[in-house]
Amino acid sequence: MSTLTLPANNWRPRPHQLPLWSYLEHGGKRAIAIWHRRSGKDEVGLHYTCVAAHKRIGTYWHMLPEAAQGRKVIWDAINPHTGKRRIDEVFPQAVRAQTRDSEMFIRFHCGSTWQVVGSDNFNSLMGSPPIGIVLSEFALSDPRAWDYIRPILAENGGWAIFATTPRGYNHGHDLYQYALTAPAWHASLVTAEQSGVIPADVLADERASMPDELYRQEYGCDFSASNVGAILGRYVEDAERQGRINDDVDCQIDVEISADLGRRDTAAWWFWEPSANGIAIVDYDQDTGLVAEDWVERLKAKPYTIKRIWLPHDARAKTIGARKSVIEQFLDAFDTTVMRIVPIARIADRINAARLAMPFCHFNRTRCKEGLAGLRSWSYEFNEETKIYSREPKHDWASHPGDAFSYGAMSIQHRATTQKPTPRQASLAAINKAKKRLTFEEAHRRQEERNSRRRPGRI
Repeated sequence: MSTLTLPANNWRPRPHQLPLWSYLEHGGKRAIAIWHRRSGKDEVGLHYTCVAAHKRIGTYWHMLPEAAQGRKVIWDAINPHTGKRRIDEVFPQAVRAQTRDSEMFIRFHCGSTWQVVGSDNFNSLMGSPPIGIVLSEFALSDPRAWDYIRPILAENGGWAIFATTPRGYNHGHDLYQYALTAPAWHASLVTAEQSGVIPADVLADERASMPDELYRQEYGCDFSASNVGAILGRYVEDAERQGRINDDVDCQIDVEISADLGRRDTAAWWFWEPSANGIAIVDYDQDTGLVAEDWVERLKAKPYTIKRIWLPHDARAKTIGARKSVIEQFLDAFDTTVMRIVPIARIADRINAARLAMPFCHFNRTRCKEGLAGLRSWSYEFNEETKIYSREPKHDWASHPGDAFSYGAMSIQHRATTQKPTPRQASLAAINKAKKRLTFEEAHRRQEERNSRRRPGRI
């Protein structure tokens, strides 16, 4: 009987990959690799998973930000150098007992299983818990996925590899900074210049044909270039630098709440307190799979006096199987003076309202942590072929806190433009309106009369 050596196809780690591989082979459990584009992040994770699956029987996952993305870049991806599928090179048919294409699932003869999954549906994954996982493009993934998985790995002694390029000062950056000082962790950052994987002339062409910030992010692993395509990222960083994100921000009187409602998706809620001194963002909440009744109870349990709740316009629609719309269910629980629907507006107008509001916002650091991570990551999608950004935000985990925030900003803007003016404001407005109706000749005659009254009389 012939034998098969793993890693398969005589694969060996490249020089810049060796420290990570060595750490894992010697029993390391937690590693984060901030490596440049096309540096072989997934390649290392896949080959190590195959080796580990034959050393310890269990369930293994390769997690991308979205399951659909996992199919494209892992399951169906073809190695351009060999013309073969990546999974066929890493997991030869000789080690497989079963392959299920629809589920992106492989069962090995040894008894272990491996599957491509997405952070966009992490809480719906069924079956045995993983003992090994590669979190690919972690900086773009829903950070709650790791919060869901980490106690499982802690209990069963499993391992995790976080492989990503920077996406700014978000949860990926936070984890990397933690790993740098955590004794049991392995942390590495490798730029394209350091690895030497990509020829210099190719890098020069990339630098010339893409935005500088994007090049620094993708090939230079520059966290400071993170706001490439970000919608509110730099505004969050401004708030951080200016000290407007701290734990002293708290509710003084009452709050207004804005929401983005998901059907089977995440629902997100921001808690605002506008005042003459700015806008205090005192809290943020989000969850998946809750219906309107659940959220009513959850909001009422908050330690705030709720002045107003702003729901998006689709709250008027009835969901399948529901006799009442979301707004109707909330009206059953809250006074009619509390409930409002955000005016319908283009996404571009909502984004503009959010950008105008951000410089006046002060955030509670602890309670708004999840929401702020979302605002940092909320972004337009970059099209590699056309080299331009999309006109609308990418729909991913960060779009929920982003949309909810923009709805709140839109409601504040709407109120500012529709509130009843004071008597003095009304008087000035009437005067200005009258001035606008004057013809040029009439305005000139009145100015001459005022000037003549100022001149001294002749003797």
